[in-house]
Amino acid sequence: MLREIAERQGISQRYLGQLIIPLTDAGLVRGIRGRRGGFMLAKPPEQITLSEVICISEGKISFEECVDKPEICGKSDSCVIRNIWSETMEAVDKVLNSTTLQDLMDRQTGKETACLRQSQR
Repeated sequence: MLREIAERQGISQRYLGQLIIPLTDAGLVRGIRGRRGGFMLAKPPEQITLSEVICISEGKISFEECVDKPEICGKSDSCVIRNIWSETMEAVDKVLNSTTLQDLMDRQTGKETACLRQSQR
């Protein structure tokens, strides 16, 4: 249920509702009606990349417009900063495309386990 997810993540239910709509429209999340209804992933978490989620919820990530549209600047061919932004975008894309929701879940479980062990010392 949205209320439970919002509480667990420490965000408002209203904001979460706004996030869920595009994810549902894109087919990553599906709603379940009824008294015990709520939302669930529409496909396994290992098949959903962070890139998909971010593109759906935020749009394409871009640090500088000239990276995607070199024609907007007459210096694009000789601009070393544009090259750095382009390399940065490639690195970000690589991470986001290769990281799935399952990877995040596994990392979170690892962190929680480490914190629990540390608190037991």
